[in-house]
Amino acid sequence: MTELPANGRFQPSRLRLARELKRMTQTELKGQCGISAASVSQLESGASSPSAETISALSKALETPPEFFFRPVAETHEGFFRSLRRTSVTDRRHARAVAQIAHDLAAEGSSSVLMDLALPAIPVESLTDTDTPIAAAKMVRQAWKVSSGPIANVVELLEEHGIVVLRLSLSTANVDAFSLPFADRPVVVLGSDKNDRARSRFDAAHELGHLVMHGQEIWGTKEVETQAHLFAAEFLMPEAEIRAQLPTWSDWETLFSLKKTWQVSLAALLMRAKTLGQMDGSAYLNSVKAASARGWRRVEPLPLGAPEEPSRSTSLLRDYFAGDSGDWLPAKWFDLVQLSEVD
Repeated sequence: MTELPANGRFQPSRLRLARELKRMTQTELKGQCGISAASVSQLESGASSPSAETISALSKALETPPEFFFRPVAETHEGFFRSLRRTSVTDRRHARAVAQIAHDLAAEGSSSVLMDLALPAIPVESLTDTDTPIAAAKMVRQAWKVSSGPIANVVELLEEHGIVVLRLSLSTANVDAFSLPFADRPVVVLGSDKNDRARSRFDAAHELGHLVMHGQEIWGTKEVETQAHLFAAEFLMPEAEIRAQLPTWSDWETLFSLKKTWQVSLAALLMRAKTLGQMDGSAYLNSVKAASARGWRRVEPLPLGAPEEPSRSTSLLRDYFAGDSGDWLPAKWFDLVQLSEVD
């Protein structure tokens, strides 16, 4: 018989987390452990408590130590995911579960590996607020003492200010990145499925915008994604510095030079030129059409090299599993939360 922990209480959300890590539905879990789907639902909602026998069956079916179900859980919302309609619920929940595990490990981590969290909170006034994202990007650069010009390494900058950053294979083209705004250790997850340094830098800045402006208050709307895009554009390409450098037409030589200097995509530069009024609507549309005709919207010329890689967060996880990780988390789960190599 499974012995339950002497201290502690069964955490319903831990059961859901373990199930979503295995990409199992409640019905599938029912078939694995011999309890009804209704019972699984009741256990996950907290409406009922499992017996020792049930916990043993759940542990076996989910390949999870019984102790895992008794660990306290830090709560936050479902996360900042783009393209919700194109992202399956299964993919989104699995990715979120992986990030939750990474957070749990980071929350236990050594402060000698992770830096103290220093994340400004600059909430937007409304979903139609387009001024705060610009101001917030400027304020974060100032608060973090970012030098003028291009940011050398966006991922490193986030880690230096206490944000957990992971690069994972998200197994779907519809999820490039997402973030979870845990109060103690926010987590940013970047996909390793696309070998695109420029896109990854923008993704990291975009998720930072969510953490700074939206936190645990608002999520899941088209408007917050637009605000995060505005933040990322100003954060990576400050108007005061780049506006005069942007061409008024599709001057590719100039745009290629700017891409290399600012480490952003041609698409981002064209949109920045339009947003800042350097290109009018007609010039922008013609530029986009010309890029598309050359196949550049799928694969841009002038690759910038490999995407930026997290170091502190990955070192924490590797050190954790290399040492005495305790009995609440199986060592094989390192394969889920470790830094993935870019494909």
